[in-house]
Amino acid sequence: MINKRVNMKHIFYILSFLFSFGLFAQNQELFEKANALYNQGKYAEAIDNYNAILETENHSADLYFNLANAHYKLNNVGPSIYYYEKALLLNPEDSDIINNIAFAKNMTIDAIDIVPDVGFSKLLNTTTHKMSFDQWAKTSIAIVFCFVVLFLVYYFAYSTSKKRLAFMGSISALVLVCITLAFAFHKFNLDKLDNPAIIFAQESKVKSNPNSRSEESFRLHEGTKVQVLETYEDWKKIQLSDGKVGWVINDDIKILKDF
Repeated sequence: MINKRVNMKHIFYILSFLFSFGLFAQNQELFEKANALYNQGKYAEAIDNYNAILETENHSADLYFNLANAHYKLNNVGPSIYYYEKALLLNPEDSDIINNIAFAKNMTIDAIDIVPDVGFSKLLNTTTHKMSFDQWAKTSIAIVFCFVVLFLVYYFAYSTSKKRLAFMGSISALVLVCITLAFAFHKFNLDKLDNPAIIFAQESKVKSNPNSRSEESFRLHEGTKVQVLETYEDWKKIQLSDGKVGWVINDDIKILKDF
């Protein structure tokens, strides 16, 4: 019985591998077909094939980028910006994505000012965004290792000068650990609060409260990027880059970090 279970497990792994390989091959074929349709100017058909890949829960910057390009060619403002933004989340340094998203944003109607950070807040956030949470955490671990080494040197050194230098170095490392950990947790909190979304409705009425009978605060149009602050039933509380806050119906927006 034990041998049979092992064999069944091996068969399961083999079948899983074959299924994954087959799905990859199928998606690759769909991707190439979609690209060919795009090059022929058949943008709607290309979109259908790109979406078929997404339905298999396959996500990549290239896929979202090409899907955004197809929507851009059809003047679909909301979807083009939405998929460019998703591509940018997966590959934030890609110059082609950055350039194309700038062109797509020229099609939007809403002109919203950005309230910049100033003073200490600007310095803190700019420094925090220099590295990801994982990079800050790894830096902290590296400095902890340096602290341990310096402390051991201090403990076992016979020379007074070496002890003094090792002690000063270990204290400095300890301070740096505290600083890098603070940046790591600040980055974690900033990423947690960052919940961007794109307006998909051609025109969305932003309400002062989460119900259809409340007063209308302002209107937004497709392609506008907002931050989602909270969700209440069928409504989402949003904030604009200029600080304005309001409520929109769920169907009017799409969250960017939903993969």
